[in-house]
Amino acid sequence: MAGAGSPVGSLAVRAPVTGTVVAMAGVDDPVFAAGLVGPGLAIEPDAEAGRDVVAPIAGTVVKLHPHAVLIRAADGRAVLVHLGINTVQLGGRGFTLHIAEQDVVDVGQVLFTWDPAAIRAGGRSAVCPVIALEADPGVLAHPASDGDHITAGAALFTWT
Repeated sequence: MAGAGSPVGSLAVRAPVTGTVVAMAGVDDPVFAAGLVGPGLAIEPDAEAGRDVVAPIAGTVVKLHPHAVLIRAADGRAVLVHLGINTVQLGGRGFTLHIAEQDVVDVGQVLFTWDPAAIRAGGRSAVCPVIALEADPGVLAHPASDGDHITAGAALFTWT
């Protein structure tokens, strides 16, 4: 993977879902909250905002699970989108994938369909961490702040 200092230029990372921005420290998962896989922001999805999850960057799908996707941009930087906390326990139930590994996706392309309300009803968090994989925290500029309402496709942060 590209190191934090190797890419040239900035990469705009868009919100994959509509909802309320949550600082990573506020995510109820110690790995995400501590930034162990990289810095980023999370989004608590709106119940009424639709069920589509869109690509936050353009690139190649390098890893795919029913509840998570890793997309690598052409310059080597990779962004992880994780749908909910402990959703791996669902074994794919409640998630519809519209992509496959090695697909090339465009910003805003629908990746998944899911029901955040059903995730919450099952006792899990529906919060969606969006991670700049293996980046140094100092390379992210955050146009969105904790508590902001954001629409899917809007600028979440910039990876510089």
